[in-house]
Amino acid sequence: MLRRLATIVVSFPRRVLAIAVTLLVLSGILGAGVLGAGVSDHLKVGGFDDPGSESSQAEQFLETEFGNSTPNLVLQVTARSGDVDTPDVFAAAQQVRQSISSEPDITEVDSYWVAHSPDLRSNDGRSALLLLHVGGTPEQAARHTHTLVEALPTDHPTIEVVAGGKLGLTDAIEKHVAEDLILAESIALPATLVLLVVAFGSVVAALLPLSLGVISILATMVVLSGLAQITDVSVYALTVATAFGLGLAIDFGLLLVSRFREERAAGRDPQEAVVETVATAGRTIVFSAATVIVAMTGMLVFPTYFLRSVGLAAMAVVAIAALGAVVVLPALLAVLGTRVDRLTVLRRKNTPASDSPFWRRTAASVTRRPVRTALPVVAVLLVLGIPFLHAQFATPDERALPSGSAARQVTTEIRENYSAGGADAMTVATPQDRGSLEPLAREISAMADVARVDGSFGRYEQGTLVTGPGPQGARFAAGEAGFILVQPSVRVQSAAAQDLVHTIRELPAVTSHNIAVGGPTATLIDSRTAIMDRLALAIGLMAVATFILLFLFTGSVILPLKALVLNVLTLSAVVGAMVWVFQDGHLAWITGATPAPLNIGMVVLLCCIAFALSVDYEIFLLSRIKEAHDAGASTTEATIEGLGRVGRIVSSAAALLTVTLLSFSTGLSFMQMFGIGTALAIIIDATLIRGVLVPAFMQVAGDLNWWAPRPLRLLHARIGLSETQKYGSPEVTDPAAAPEAEAAPAPGSTPANVPRPHQSS
Repeated sequence: MLRRLATIVVSFPRRVLAIAVTLLVLSGILGAGVLGAGVSDHLKVGGFDDPGSESSQAEQFLETEFGNSTPNLVLQVTARSGDVDTPDVFAAAQQVRQSISSEPDITEVDSYWVAHSPDLRSNDGRSALLLLHVGGTPEQAARHTHTLVEALPTDHPTIEVVAGGKLGLTDAIEKHVAEDLILAESIALPATLVLLVVAFGSVVAALLPLSLGVISILATMVVLSGLAQITDVSVYALTVATAFGLGLAIDFGLLLVSRFREERAAGRDPQEAVVETVATAGRTIVFSAATVIVAMTGMLVFPTYFLRSVGLAAMAVVAIAALGAVVVLPALLAVLGTRVDRLTVLRRKNTPASDSPFWRRTAASVTRRPVRTALPVVAVLLVLGIPFLHAQFATPDERALPSGSAARQVTTEIRENYSAGGADAMTVATPQDRGSLEPLAREISAMADVARVDGSFGRYEQGTLVTGPGPQGARFAAGEAGFILVQPSVRVQSAAAQDLVHTIRELPAVTSHNIAVGGPTATLIDSRTAIMDRLALAIGLMAVATFILLFLFTGSVILPLKALVLNVLTLSAVVGAMVWVFQDGHLAWITGATPAPLNIGMVVLLCCIAFALSVDYEIFLLSRIKEAHDAGASTTEATIEGLGRVGRIVSSAAALLTVTLLSFSTGLSFMQMFGIGTALAIIIDATLIRGVLVPAFMQVAGDLNWWAPRPLRLLHARIGLSETQKYGSPEVTDPAAAPEAEAAPAPGSTPANVPRPHQSS
């Protein structure tokens, strides 16, 4: 199929390129016309919550019944001189308050300059709070908040106004995501071009994979535009899909261009070289893309749209990159022909473009002493994974923002300089039994780690009513429905706060009545539970699907099991390292990140992406090992030949993808964790795994590498994937009798080098 496709492409390359450009332009115009704005304007911030959880239902109930009564945006007004009670500061604050409250969908919930509540005044008296509710859907509220924040006075002579709270943090995170994406692309593309020039030695050859990467980015925007019309898409999907798409497109382009130059070095004319390249490397790319897409399906089982949308976006961009690699890039190669090596910058010895003496020597060294070489590597990876044993997981809070962020500073200031620590309150709500809330409030207020409980009845502290009903109490009641606010005296994401939520949810008054407990701590618990409950299913789907595809590719049950075990070893080491850096706070002087529990959604995403890329490189290597083995080489010879042929490609691809991921890991701490963690996984995989553990395993297992039970062997003979007739089939019973093409041994090859049949993959 791929050979026929390549024949058509090389027959009409300019038409293929014209069609591709036209489709890309039309899709972009259509996407912009449908959306009427940039893609990021229609993506959503968040998606870490389970919409079916108790905390989400409580939040939805409060929004529906008490929408104007629950604050989701906090403005801190700070006096530039004096305190908040001086006449000029009071007047300026009132002006800001009245201006904001007159905006549609924005309601004032509470204000120090109206209620004069000491809870809304800082301990030093220099600042006070204005609590607002921004109505509408989450997306409408986010847009209104952004408009409001942009309009806040920045050069007022008397006061300084800064936004915080839930929506204030959301707006700050969204702005950082957009800014970081622009910065990342401005770093990644030039750096990638430089590395490609070093890898190929030619500017023209280097531009080909980069062109495929740019096409993938543009097509990703179109895909996200379409997805945003039919489902919730997280704004992080734009960053992840852009980085993932750029990296994989360059990987595929690197593999294809390297194989094309190898075929040209074997004496084929440009058109024949393109056809043979697509039939061999193109098959590897298609199979690799299919495996990555299957691995990404594990993300679709989670209820949080952050993971689902990133998974969908990643699947789409992989398909786009693979399609571009087997259609658009071959057309470019056919048009360029011998000009692919124009503008040579670095001249290399007369060896095939992908052949690497270094990786041949490495493979030969490892296969001579497999156990002695592998054991230290396994020990290092196990040591790296030790911190994973005390990993803690949370949802993003203000610590995700850089320390200089105004929204983060406001949140920290509220916690440290306001009464009761300013921690976000837990909500306890009932739709039809408001009378049960006061005795419940009295009981909860007497618990450890509770500062106070507010409701329509007033305020309870330590089991005692300290303030009776007041004007503000009306916002806690709506007919028979009502809610109370439980203000903890501990940090929202602390273990003590989580224990408090569990204790409240287990109270008889809560379990026997239709009462829901919400708030940020409850959201953290429910989101983590939703992911952990489905994690085994996601892992199972990814493992089974990967096993099946690798079996179809190799005909072995041992090699897929080996790939899965090595993946687990790599991922445990990477997550352990991320715990050591981002949770324990080591290397903070480099990352600038504040020590905090890991974002569980980002950890799952990191593991899925790293798993997919690891399988991608596994297929790159196995394709050449199997190619040599099918040509008659022993397992040892095939391993040396395979790593020698593909080692430079894998290491170059890993270096390029590492640069891309590190470029996208600026700003937000959880994006840093994702970028650095994925980059570390790629580095480990391309060096320690592919260069040491895979050759060592292949040597120790020997002929067992290719073993499968007889029923599975027969199944593979019928449905296995191969460009050639399968050895052992009725048509070809002896590998030595298989058709051979012209041999193209690498100059300076060792006895382990074997002739490479061009018809195999």
